[in-house]
Amino acid sequence: MSWEYKLSHKALKNLKRFPRKDQVRIYEVLGAMKENPFSGDLKPIQDEENLWRRRVGAYRIYFQPLYKKQMLDIPEIERRQSH
Repeated sequence: MSWEYKLSHKALKNLKRFPRKDQVRIYEVLGAMKENPFSGDLKPIQDEENLWRRRVGAYRIYFQPLYKKQMLDIPEIERRQSH
């Protein structure tokens, strides 16, 4: 069964600020996540219930799977900064 995803206003706003080639890459990963949201470089976020992080190069897609609705709620997409 295919999943859907919902980008928050903040995630969409951040995504529009990224370079075009990175946007395309992130949208390709989001498309792949519709078929299998638990593939790729994933980690659960510590001390958060049902929040995951998927790495796409220098970017991070944070999402919460809503199993009953087959929906991925994506509150944030951000570029990882080096410290």
